[in-house]
Amino acid sequence: MLCAALAAVLVLSGCAAGEPESAELRIMVPNPPGSGYDVTARTAARAMGDAGIDRDVEVFNLPGGGGTVGLRRLMYERGNADLLMLMGLGVVGSEHTSQAPVSLADATPIARLIAEPGIIVVRADSPFRDLAGLIAAWRADPAAVAVGGGSSLGGPDHLAPMLVADELGLEPADVDYQRYDGGGDLLAAILSGQVAFGVSGVSEYPQQVRSGQLRVLAVTGEERAPGLDAPTLRESGIDVVFTNWRGIVAPPGLSAEEVAELTGLVSRLHGSPQWRAALERYGWADAYLEGEAFGEFIGAETARLVETLAGLGLSAAAG
Repeated sequence: MLCAALAAVLVLSGCAAGEPESAELRIMVPNPPGSGYDVTARTAARAMGDAGIDRDVEVFNLPGGGGTVGLRRLMYERGNADLLMLMGLGVVGSEHTSQAPVSLADATPIARLIAEPGIIVVRADSPFRDLAGLIAAWRADPAAVAVGGGSSLGGPDHLAPMLVADELGLEPADVDYQRYDGGGDLLAAILSGQVAFGVSGVSEYPQQVRSGQLRVLAVTGEERAPGLDAPTLRESGIDVVFTNWRGIVAPPGLSAEEVAELTGLVSRLHGSPQWRAALERYGWADAYLEGEAFGEFIGAETARLVETLAGLGLSAAAG
């Protein structure tokens, strides 16, 4: 009886067959559900499954601090090759402006995945029927026209309107920027009238735009976004082009073999038809860049962000 009980315990623990317990790959999203990071992570996980890539992928959310809570968790997971984090320019900005005690420079860069233009949106009954009307009101009284974004100071939803304000001759420090932790909270603020307009990624509100709840006044990219009847900022006479990006990093302390395995996994995702279809569906540009080259890119983006914020007169403690 004792031997039988011991055998049962060993089987349940996965040790009876002499095999290690199988590990499940997890992707951490450092923003709430419905954010751009969340959409990207869940789309990637679904594409991996549909493409038959040999790992089950779980996506979970750990919001807070504009992504820095997730970044701290990533640092605590040193040596864990079964955890990835979806991140982008927003985390770079949050790390700098919040003076976080951890750094992306210590993470293991895996790959940059996409680039995405932003959109300027208003709710359906907004008095601003086009971008010209919004700009006129904004110029007349910047403090009276609140803009909302789903990223912290220094993130894409913050930088895009600040660059537009600067181009219009407005003092970025005078802009009433309302920060929300992700696209879901921002959507509620736009629809409830807490902000006059919002800035977000082109992929975040397709249902609300199609249903007529939101109107897109402009896109921030070089070209018009497919499926959106909205001009670029440059078409509207504002010489600003702004594009966000998103990628994947892993905890520090991984072996060369573990890094190669994770990079290979994401490379197979990138080459799959399922991922190509996702890029087209969400209007994302393929911006694939892997390994050390991606790490160098993050370093360059950090330096560019610091320079841009200084040029706009916005310090790390602003707002």
